[in-house]
Order: sequence, then structure tokens, then C-alpha cells
Amino acid sequence: MGLQTKHIEDLKEALMCQQNNDHKLEDLVGKIVNDFQTYARKRSELSHRCCANYFAPSWNSPIENSMLWMGGYRPSSFIRLIYALCGSQAETLLSQNLLHIDENFDVNHGGFMSDLTATQLEKINELHMKVIKKEDKITKTSANFQDDVADMPIADVVHGDAAVEDALDKHEECMAVLLAEADKLRFETLRKIVEVVTPVQAAEFLLAGKRLHFSLHDRGRARADVCGGVGDDAV
Repeated sequence: MGLQTKHIEDLKEALMCQQNNDHKLEDLVGKIVNDFQTYARKRSELSHRCCANYFAPSWNSPIENSMLWMGGYRPSSFIRLIYALCGSQAETLLSQNLLHIDENFDVNHGGFMSDLTATQLEKINELHMKVIKKEDKITKTSANFQDDVADMPIADVVHGDAAVEDALDKHEECMAVLLAEADKLRFETLRKIVEVVTPVQAAEFLLAGKRLHFSLHDRGRARADVCGGVGDDAV
């Protein structure tokens, strides 16, 4: 979370001073993408010890964990964020034009995602379709692994048969492989998005994604505090 905070500050500063600074933006975007790749690689290495922890991280609030797909956000949600940015920024720019408002670029009010070309949108849409298919494949595989656990004889589970421990170990090993595949898909989706858009658009997209992450994190913590007394004891 500390690294995410630094990324936000770096992106805000770079975007506010983006004129004639595409090279700086490109370097910053590349660094952030590489940081994500490093995070995914380290998680893959550690997940073989206790994979289940990564599917409901203790640093997340319950509401955040309820939104996760394979230990993180769906890669397709990255692309839906782009569509949302395009729509909201186009609406803002239209309002400014109708009201004859002429103001300097502000990362909080206007942006460059609304300037996506038809070619860019076509490539992003193609990527979206491919990502959804890969997500579905991983989801179905995960469901099959869960079915395998559910098919264990109830008697074995009740009596703590050694076969149960072996089955659970195998389940975690299989889920660790899936987690690595999901992280790889997240990284590849992020990398391809950055390749399609301009440096300033990439920086704007990353900033919006990180702000959304922090907003959900803060709201989730607040809701957890309010609902702290509601849980297993209330059932």
C-alpha cells in the first residue's frame, strides 16, 4: 500500500507537468508495470507455501475480498475502467464546451482517455474479448478443483483421514498454479493496454485504477468497523 501511495503521487505530479514530458511519463508507466510484474512473481513464489491466504488477504477488508477474482481484480475490469473513463471524460468535456469553459488540464476534471482513436478502441475491444475468454477458462478450472474437494467422502473428513490432508494439499498446489496464471493474465492485460494507449493516457489510466483501489480499501475498512460485531457469533 505504501508503494501504491508513492505511485499515485508520482503519477499526479507527472500528469500535472506532462507537457513535453512524454519520455518521463513513459519511464514512470514502465516502472509501475514492472513493479506489478515483480509483485506477481514474488507472490507466485510464496503462494506454494500457503496459497489459500492469497485468495482472501488479511490486509483487505471483507468487502474487498468479496470482490476478488483469483486473488485479485479481474483483468477485464481494467478495460471496463478505460470505457468508464472515456465516457465520464467525454461528458465533462462536452459540458465545458457547452458552457464555454476554458481551463487547463486537471487530472480531477478533464483527461485524455476521451481522445482514444477508433484504432485504439478497436484494439482494446479485441483485447477485452480475449481476456474474458481466458478468465472464463480459469474460472471453470477453479470450479472443477472445488468440486474435487466437495467429492471427498464425508466419513474421511469427519474422522480426519490422512487422505483428506493429501487432497487439501493437492488442492492448494493446483490453486497456486491457477493464481500464477491469473496474475500472468493481469500483467499481460496491463502491459497490452499500455502498448495501445499513449504515455499520458497510460498514466491517467493507472492513476484512476489506483485511486479506485484506495477508495474501495478505505470504504471497506469503514464498513468493517461498522459491521465489526456481525459475523459467526451472530449466526
